[in-house]
Amino acid sequence: MLIIPVKEGESIERSLKKFKRKFEKTGALRDLRNRKQYVKPSVTRRKEIKKAAYVQGLREQEGE
Repeated sequence: MLIIPVKEGESIERSLKKFKRKFEKTGALRDLRNRKQYVKPSVTRRKEIKKAAYVQGLREQEGE
């Protein structure tokens, strides 16, 4: 459970902004979306390898 201390005189909007930022950092929504559908570990690994190759290619292009 997230606890956001609200100081006296602090606006609700600012507190909501803090809450949203903290909630994003926990990654709860991302986990929920990932768990909606089962993905085999081999598929996950394949995606990671493909992404790593893509990023490496971009870095090599940038270095030229």
